[in-house]
Amino acid sequence: MSLTMYELTIPPMLHGFDVLSSYLAKASAFADEKGVEAATILQARLAPDMLPFAGQIQRASDKAKGGVARLAGIDAPTFADTETTFTELAARIEKTTAFLRSVDKMRFDGSDARRIEIKFRSLSGTYSGERYLMGILLPDFFFHLATAHDILRNQGLAIGKADYLGQVAS
Repeated sequence: MSLTMYELTIPPMLHGFDVLSSYLAKASAFADEKGVEAATILQARLAPDMLPFAGQIQRASDKAKGGVARLAGIDAPTFADTETTFTELAARIEKTTAFLRSVDKMRFDGSDARRIEIKFRSLSGTYSGERYLMGILLPDFFFHLATAHDILRNQGLAIGKADYLGQVAS
């Protein structure tokens, strides 16, 4: 049996948001334990031209809901990037995962061949749904997840590969 576009999209993204949720909880506990202002962690970044930790979660959310909407041929919800606390970012993840769960599997039928046009600052073009998913959407989503991980490591959180992989169902 072949994997479907739905199976290649929704479950990995939901898993990624589970990981991001655990990062938020660990970062909040770390801030409390070490007496670090939450804003210090939320605004931490790896390089001056990179988004901070909060921005990585916001972009993961945007990539997931926007990408799924493109593949499913539906409109994505829009969220303002106004989160300034761990709690607000957790709520954004909850709204994003609720949207992902709401998309009917049938909406992905034929999405491998659907033409997806994108216009980003650094990349634009028209791709098949399969090429878009495998070459742009998933790598972009996981870039933000990995960067959030790296920012927290850089801030001193004791997280590692097991945290990044999260709970993998057997």
